[in-house]
Amino acid sequence: MADNKELAAYIMEQLSELGDIRNIPMMGGYIFYYKEKIFGGIYDGGFMVKITQASKKYMPDSEPEAPYEGAKPMLPVTILEEKETLQKMVDEMFAELPAPKPKKKSKTISDL
Repeated sequence: MADNKELAAYIMEQLSELGDIRNIPMMGGYIFYYKEKIFGGIYDGGFMVKITQASKKYMPDSEPEAPYEGAKPMLPVTILEEKETLQKMVDEMFAELPAPKPKKKSKTISDL
């Protein structure tokens, strides 16, 4: 399999038509966001997404596994080459994902 950077670029290409997709490198892998909600990432086991009704519907054959020690189980993506199906799944997952945590404001001199 390609390295994580190449895999991240491929996933970005597969999801490009959705718009508002981004990823950030984290601990040797990547975290993926759709409209600022985290939906998945690249880990040692490859590309995985959060378990939602949509991800289970589009990948019924995918078995949940923890992406790393102590993490909540996620689903390994089995439809990476199926561009349209992958896009539909991520789009449908959006409504089921938790809202992003509000960013903490840094204190300014006027707050003191």
